[in-house]
Amino acid sequence: MAMKRFNVTGLCVPEEDYMVDIGGKIEKIVELVNARHYFTINRARQYGKTTTLNELKKGLAKEYICASISFEGADDEDFETTSAFCSMFLQKVSRALAFSTAPKGYVETWRNEEVLTFGSLSEHITNMCSNNKVVLLIDEVDKTSSNRVFLLFLGMLREKFLARKAGKENTFHSVILAGVYDIRNLKLKMINDGLYSPSQTEGQLYNSPWNIAVNFNVDMSFSPAEIATMLSDYESDHHTGMDIPAIADEIHLHTSGYPFLVSRICQAVDEELDKDWTIRGVQEAIKIVTLEKNMLFDDLAKNLEGNTDLYDFLYSLLIIGEPKSFVPGNPVIELGSMYGYIKKGDGAFAGKTPGFTVVANKIFEMRMSYHFSSKDENVSRIQGYAGHGLYQEVVREGVFDMELCLRKFTEHYREIFNEGDLSFFERHGRLLFISYLKPLVNGHGFYHIESQFTDLRRMDVVVDYGRDQFIIELKIWRGSAAQEDAYEQLLGYMASKNMDRGYLLTFDFRKDARKEQKAEWVQVGGKRIFEVVV
Repeated sequence: MAMKRFNVTGLCVPEEDYMVDIGGKIEKIVELVNARHYFTINRARQYGKTTTLNELKKGLAKEYICASISFEGADDEDFETTSAFCSMFLQKVSRALAFSTAPKGYVETWRNEEVLTFGSLSEHITNMCSNNKVVLLIDEVDKTSSNRVFLLFLGMLREKFLARKAGKENTFHSVILAGVYDIRNLKLKMINDGLYSPSQTEGQLYNSPWNIAVNFNVDMSFSPAEIATMLSDYESDHHTGMDIPAIADEIHLHTSGYPFLVSRICQAVDEELDKDWTIRGVQEAIKIVTLEKNMLFDDLAKNLEGNTDLYDFLYSLLIIGEPKSFVPGNPVIELGSMYGYIKKGDGAFAGKTPGFTVVANKIFEMRMSYHFSSKDENVSRIQGYAGHGLYQEVVREGVFDMELCLRKFTEHYREIFNEGDLSFFERHGRLLFISYLKPLVNGHGFYHIESQFTDLRRMDVVVDYGRDQFIIELKIWRGSAAQEDAYEQLLGYMASKNMDRGYLLTFDFRKDARKEQKAEWVQVGGKRIFEVVV
């Protein structure tokens, strides 16, 4: 028997791949099916939707006939006319059922070349579902270039569902759609892409083609306990002696359970880091994953550049530190959530309440900050400075000198700062620092912005380099009292990390001719803080 591996390129199956035990999630979805609900599983790309559907199909097989199909690879021509769609749909259902426990004669009956309209398709579905509990699962519902015919198909299913509720129809026991876009966003996507202009007669149908669907509230991210089930399976094969709960917690800390990122980190440890199943090994894997080119990060860059409102929202949230309420119905909130880039905070922020928006995970924070820092001319200048021999000064024998790093930053900041660009520096000064930091740590370390503490007054940057970790608080000068508060806030965060050294970088934009510029160690509350004011 071949050894299993971590799979990040498609469908995962327990016989071949190390997988998180999602049995609890499947049970919750089965409850929805048992209740005869129709619903949509819309989650971000590479979020385990296809694997979930495959496991769900297994869980339903004893009681239901499961027609599990996908629109992946469907031709554009299949969605141009009703007859083409009907033919494609019946062919896919028949092919899917050929690999099920359904009787052969029943499977063959699904194919019917005379079904060329939605009226005849509706009648055909009625006949096929009259004495059978059939569950229809459709994956990749947003893969086609034009979905007008598909929305009409959903309208037909909606009518049959409502008639069944009234005791006048037989139809699918349950219908499950899976994709990145839910049906409401699918319609919006079509309008934005210029693929659909709703007519007056079609308006009602397109406004609510799927309003019969119940909300799908199953959390598909992986908890630390769920990640541990995959690590336990791996450990039973390899006997590495890893501390499974600690490793699971560390992976979850940086991914927030995003399925692709969880599996990719594990894959990197297993295949690229000689099975170094330690906290340090996981952190090395995070460096690899964060800096690599993959489809998930390509999509992130494309979606940022393709939507100015989303770009500005995430920039303000992550870099400027502007609090953003998580308001359902806000198009930017809906879009960012759908892509998996943001989520509703839990209230564990300094000075914030539940309902504020946060970036979904630390790896996305890093990738977004890298992207933002590559877009500005001033940022490019300071990155160029950091790349010219500075690395050899700041890093000696593999040890990062954060004090020297900050001293060098203040020198160059004073060189490039000018009063004419005051508004830029006041708004983007913190971006300049993390952009300066990036070439110094890339490939050997990594940093992330601690979003739990990000606000207009301050930003915490955590840098991991080798075996050392540094906490740098970035803030804008708001007066002596606020500076004392900054000490307390930094000390609190240092205590949470069990560290006795911290760094405080303050941007002072007062117009006084003599600003208090300094770079020195201070003793506060029994801890050492290297304070820099520029």
